Amino acid sequence: MKHEFFNTKPVDGIDRVDGRQKVTGAARYAADYQLPGMSYGVLVASTITRGQISHIDTTTALLQPGVLAILSHVNAPKIPGYARSTNPATPANGSQPLRVFFDGQVYFNGQPIALVIADSLERAKHAAAFVKTTYQELPHQTDLLANASLAALPTGTRFADYIRGTPDAYKSAPVQVEAHYTMPVDVHNPMELHSIIAGWDEAGKVTVYDKTQGIKSDQRTIMEAFALTESQVQVYSEFVGGAFGSALRTWPHVVAAVLGARVVGRPLKLVLDRDQMFTMVGYRPFSLQKIGLGATADGRLTGITHEAIAQTSRYEEFTDRTVGLSKFLYACPNVHTSYKIVPLDVSTPTWMRGPGDATGSFALESAMDELSYALKMDPLVLRLRNYAETNPEQNLPWSSKYLRECYAIGAERIGWYKRNPEPRSMRAGRMMVGYGVSSGTFGAGRGRASAKARLTADGKLVIQSAATDIGPGTGTAMVMIASALMGMNRADVVFELGDSSFPPAPTQGGSTLLSTVGSAVNDVCVALQRKLTEMLRLGGPASFKNASQADFIFRDNGIGLLSKPGLHISYVDVLKNARLPSVELIQESMPGEERQKYAMYAFSVHFVEVHVDPVTGSVKVHRVVSVVDTGKIVSLKTATSQLIGGVVGGIGMALMEAGVMDHRYGKYVNNNLAGYHVPVNADVPLIEALFIDKKDPFTNPMGSKGLGEIAIVGFAAALANAVFHATGRRIRDLPITPDKLLGMGYGV
Repeated sequence: MKHEFFNTKPVDGIDRVDGRQKVTGAARYAADYQLPGMSYGVLVASTITRGQISHIDTTTALLQPGVLAILSHVNAPKIPGYARSTNPATPANGSQPLRVFFDGQVYFNGQPIALVIADSLERAKHAAAFVKTTYQELPHQTDLLANASLAALPTGTRFADYIRGTPDAYKSAPVQVEAHYTMPVDVHNPMELHSIIAGWDEAGKVTVYDKTQGIKSDQRTIMEAFALTESQVQVYSEFVGGAFGSALRTWPHVVAAVLGARVVGRPLKLVLDRDQMFTMVGYRPFSLQKIGLGATADGRLTGITHEAIAQTSRYEEFTDRTVGLSKFLYACPNVHTSYKIVPLDVSTPTWMRGPGDATGSFALESAMDELSYALKMDPLVLRLRNYAETNPEQNLPWSSKYLRECYAIGAERIGWYKRNPEPRSMRAGRMMVGYGVSSGTFGAGRGRASAKARLTADGKLVIQSAATDIGPGTGTAMVMIASALMGMNRADVVFELGDSSFPPAPTQGGSTLLSTVGSAVNDVCVALQRKLTEMLRLGGPASFKNASQADFIFRDNGIGLLSKPGLHISYVDVLKNARLPSVELIQESMPGEERQKYAMYAFSVHFVEVHVDPVTGSVKVHRVVSVVDTGKIVSLKTATSQLIGGVVGGIGMALMEAGVMDHRYGKYVNNNLAGYHVPVNADVPLIEALFIDKKDPFTNPMGSKGLGEIAIVGFAAALANAVFHATGRRIRDLPITPDKLLGMGYGV
């Protein structure tokens, strides 16, 4: 029986299975649903940064037209799950520990402190303006730079300093580089605001339409918060308009909406404002990094030291993998990493695309570029000279690694060896031209998932799993996996997702969903193949009865035999002969011992050409070539879109994105899309997205490796390195804005 997945190159031009729904407006996102008797909620946020609420006056607000209720810590019903925890640093609702409407404590500016519910959105907003709050305000600290001396190790032994060989060995190397780098707060800012509709029925079941990356985790959090069973919580999230990590957790506004719906006895819709997106659903944390690199005169690394300090909230320890790449990306005998956090009066950060690795790679790959110039060596040659043939941290072989091929392909396409390597030496008219390169890597994870397959008498295959899709094309990939295995037309295969009643699937994050759910789809299709061949042996045509399992082949919407090329029976006839309306089964899939035998990672190389205006200091990304080793490509069109999208995010990270806080008040001053800049079409150049497209033999049945995160990891450094090559000016503090170039005496 043939189980080989894709023997040929992926076909170009396969459209997303949900593409027409999205571009025609037929796709319904969380806030698009309309339920009978809908009420509307608006959150009132704290206007101080730290302290205690003295009094919330809702008297006037309650008198406004259409107001149904106003909830706060003063009158909100107690949430059962919160009672299990009295320590703010201990998770109380299964997701994160900020207990909405639990007490009058204020931990950050913009914290939700009340929920106004009315019969229309306009009336809820109007009434919210009349909620008056007085506080006992306490001094606050929101500035990481001013409080870096308070940095401490997070709780837990896994955060202890990592030492391989001799600590700080770079300090005794013949050639040394030591530099500091900063990453500001980056805010997710997806197009779709965080939204939820919640409604209870008379039997005590709550139905939720939520913007979430994790259907089952969202369900569990609501279950734990309200002491409900799985059958009492139904979550839908079929379409998600971008998230980048902001929907990895179930935030307090979700719990507030579920509570509010129960109080008023009507479905409740709650949509965060854009400014609330800056404080209520996480962000990439502000971080400080120090890199020390030491090498021999011929470019062999002898020591790497990577220290990082990042902010977290006072009520929760958030941690990231900022120093992780430095442990294994390059072959180096002496590596020392340290990661610490500083609790501040801010909301809790969360994982953002390429979490930790995107942050850490900016420092590491910028420092590698600095070392190459100190050595007077090509930055690409330096990376190849320190190529890690095995994983030096885990002391394991790679499951597959084609990073050398990535370097070679990208260098040829960008014209790397045709450039003048001397900084500030190239021009295009008046514009200064620069080239930069960086490497990236991200773990090729796989978890546990289940899928249900149902083949019906009309020859249609429906597969279900409680996955979600924040944009990469989950449904398209699953249809391609199933149709390839079953030999079916793609139009005859449907993948259904976004429903908590479907078989369990993990949260979409960490570049693991395709590997995890794709494996479940693969395995349920294989199980279906076995079921169908068993049916043929028992009651099919005589030619199939004695066939060996290895002889069966699945093609042309049916089953044939390798030994008899002319023999074929359609799936319709298989079920017709068996007198069955359908065949249905569920299969669970999980990784095995291979995860302990191999280091499994995706790899990337980003090449960037920039043009810098010597008068204004403006940086224009002229061209990008990104080459990735992400195993076998399942869907080329959606994979290309993913890689391009990651690069666009990297342009934002490198050149424009930064949450700017006025530390006097602990409040963002650019909490909108006018002040917080993201890339637009004019900022995005020609991006060549290229794939090695070689199957990894160990990661999963498809041979794929995650793509979503690797698309951005390393990119900011490539752009910064290109700016240095163009100008001779090294910018270590993101984003690279004109004032930083001009402020160094550059330009006029």
